[in-house]
Amino acid sequence: MATVLKAQKKNQSKLDAKGKRKADDMDVDDAEGPSKKRLKNKQRVLLLSSRGVTHRMRHLMNDLEALLPHVKKDSKLDSKNHLNLLPELADLNNCNNCLYFEARRHEDLYMWAAKTPNGPSIKMHVQNIHTMDELKMTGNCLKGSRGILCFDKNFDNSEWGRLTKEVFTHIFGVPPNARKAKPFIDHILSFSILDGKIWFRNYQIVEKDPLQPNGPPQMSLVEIGPRFVLTPIRIFEGAFGGATVYSNPEFISPTQVRSALKREKGAKYGQRKHAEEERHIREARRKLEEDELAVPKVFA
Repeated sequence: MATVLKAQKKNQSKLDAKGKRKADDMDVDDAEGPSKKRLKNKQRVLLLSSRGVTHRMRHLMNDLEALLPHVKKDSKLDSKNHLNLLPELADLNNCNNCLYFEARRHEDLYMWAAKTPNGPSIKMHVQNIHTMDELKMTGNCLKGSRGILCFDKNFDNSEWGRLTKEVFTHIFGVPPNARKAKPFIDHILSFSILDGKIWFRNYQIVEKDPLQPNGPPQMSLVEIGPRFVLTPIRIFEGAFGGATVYSNPEFISPTQVRSALKREKGAKYGQRKHAEEERHIREARRKLEEDELAVPKVFA
């Protein structure tokens, strides 16, 4: 403000000639007062996926892009083995957060939530995906509006929960000065922990009852979508790598679940074949020897 005051006093003669107010009469802060720097929330998120995503996974990404106006979407990453390129891509796009969806076998989806370039990063398994088009809920919200983040109290009961809450606050919290953000708050993003999983829901804030539009205001929530469940796998110290900060001991990969089901089916098939062999052996033991006076031999 001191530089502004000097500039106004320098042009004081010009302002008096034009009949405008003097600089002393204007409401200008004192130059000797302490200057307070206003903290700005400059969070930008890079959103991209790997090759091999299905239509449901792609629709989920489109829904998240519509919910978060500070997201910048990028093209698909060709290689799944070079995740160290993601911090560089985020830096090129002026983003300090990254959401990376990794598809495996065209049926398993993993989500990486990372702070770039120094970390941490969280790897999660995405299950029970339901997009906005599938749910067809009655709720609706303005595109580009900011949402209120609501976290379950169970996030504060563990260290990995507090770390996940902080990362999700940076990624899903829309800054007020985002380029595509609108100055409205009309929905709530809910994160809940149940059975060791993170459940995501999106609700609209309804201030009036639609059946009584002229009645008193009644606050209620109506679900919009999408909805999905996240199972934390590992938390790394760096961005997409580094030392393991947390590992979920209860997580079982879907590949192991499918192999167990195949082994169970294979065991049933082996039991059926073994019973068939035993039946053939019993039939062979019960078979009588052919008699010499049998009708086929007598009238041959």
